[in-house]
Amino acid sequence: MNYQALYRTFRSQRFDEIVGQRAVSITLKQAILQEKVSHAYLFTGPRGTGKTSVARIFAKALNCPNLQNGEPCNKCEMCIAITKGRLEDVLEIDAASNNGVDEIRNLRDTVKYPPVLATYKVYIIDEVHMLSTSAFNALLKTLEEPPAKVIFILATTEVHKVLPTIVSRTQRFDFKRIGIEDIVQHLKDILPKINIKFEEEALYIIARAAEGGMRDALSILDQAVSFIEDTLTSEDAMMITGSLTKDMMDQYMLAIYEKKVEAALEILDEIFSQGKEVRRFLEDMILYNRDLLMYKHAAQLVSKTRGILTDTFKKLATELSFENIYAYIKFFNEAQQEIRLSNLASVYLEIVTVKLATYSQASSVVQPEQGDHKDLEFLREELNQLKKVITDLQKGKNASSEDRLINTISNPNPSKNAYKNPTQQIHQVLLSATKAHLTTLKEVWPDFLASLDARCKAMMKASKPVAASDTQMVVAYDYDILALKASQDETLKQVVSCNLSKMIDFAPELIIVTSSKWPKLRQTFIEENREKLQLDKTQMTQKNVFKEYEDAEFVEKAVQLFGKDMVKVIE
Repeated sequence: MNYQALYRTFRSQRFDEIVGQRAVSITLKQAILQEKVSHAYLFTGPRGTGKTSVARIFAKALNCPNLQNGEPCNKCEMCIAITKGRLEDVLEIDAASNNGVDEIRNLRDTVKYPPVLATYKVYIIDEVHMLSTSAFNALLKTLEEPPAKVIFILATTEVHKVLPTIVSRTQRFDFKRIGIEDIVQHLKDILPKINIKFEEEALYIIARAAEGGMRDALSILDQAVSFIEDTLTSEDAMMITGSLTKDMMDQYMLAIYEKKVEAALEILDEIFSQGKEVRRFLEDMILYNRDLLMYKHAAQLVSKTRGILTDTFKKLATELSFENIYAYIKFFNEAQQEIRLSNLASVYLEIVTVKLATYSQASSVVQPEQGDHKDLEFLREELNQLKKVITDLQKGKNASSEDRLINTISNPNPSKNAYKNPTQQIHQVLLSATKAHLTTLKEVWPDFLASLDARCKAMMKASKPVAASDTQMVVAYDYDILALKASQDETLKQVVSCNLSKMIDFAPELIIVTSSKWPKLRQTFIEENREKLQLDKTQMTQKNVFKEYEDAEFVEKAVQLFGKDMVKVIE
């Protein structure tokens, strides 16, 4: 058994052969030609995009005595030894199985010795993110100041797991997913070399299934070559990848479009009886609807990536509205998320199929009653204001996002949905409220606002505490619409109580009142509870007047005009 997998047989051996990473290849070639080689490199990107292949080519180019325009000759003893992995000066280390601190310490000891045969000693550490923290720390000093003629190349698919101190000591190159067209072209170059005929559409099916990884594409092709005799057809490619045939997708979507529920369910059952995976089915249907959408704008582009377009596909693309296609994509995307949590994926898809086949754009829009037109106009106006805020943010204006959110709703129109203040709850708080609790709240309020995330901060910024007890607090909102939204937001209430409990010795429950109604509610409470509060009429009037202005600039202005000794605030 001397057979070698295609991804190994056709591994790139020169920079110019690397597919889809032109920027990386050119940069490394120029670094060699200009003799500006760094001591450490970090190659990051999805699997199968050429990171290790580029690392090997770079190692050959650094040590090849017959360098040609930055490319290794691949004919000298040095290049052949590196290609076959037998040159002791170029070491490949798999961090997944050598991730301990002892292995890295051994590496650190061997780094001290100069290269034996090559010009540069090159260490290629694959999946470097698998190293333990101790191993990273052991590597750190050597990576920062390696001996002369030593180069490190670190490769990883998960760069976020690499210590920032390691990343900062390397030149980072990001490998991107390889485009479908590039993968197809590479497969076209390979198939004649192994004497396999092919249908071009089959290559697009394989390229899509590879999801941007050339190694995955070659592995699928390898499997397909074993399955066929001498010609690779689109049906063969669909069978190997588990993708749906064009006819299956056409008939399924046509049944949905024509609202034939029974026919759609029968087609779905037939698809699954042939062993198609639920995940692959949903991916194919999302791509199918994406192609329908693209065909309306750029038919020629879809023809390139999809091959021959069937009459059914063209009919659906022509007759389906944009709204319907958007809705289909939304349904399939939601299904993709939901089946992860379901043990009955096929049953869930049957339900989705019924929804799609009975979907009506008109029925999804709720027609407003005659009395709701004012509310609708108000919502439209608010939406326009929000759009303006987004536009301003994109232009980079100076106001903060919280301020913009407040400004968009600073002029609410009265409607039947206006916030109704919980009078009984507010009176209950006032019966046990104390000035000490309110003062404590006001002192920590700026820090409390700073502790909130952007959404909660925006909701609370236009509010202030006006009364508090050891279990509850009354917060006044400047705008009715914010008061209404905050009162309905249970998550906000929990966050408020939790964050405050970390700053003060009690966790008050949030009671909301509108600023415009607060003075009247407070005055009503005082009048109804005058005897209980033991206030006479004079004290009550004074409390009403001065309390209303205690948070404003009233007292400060009085001090400026008459002097501190002449001003007395009566509670």
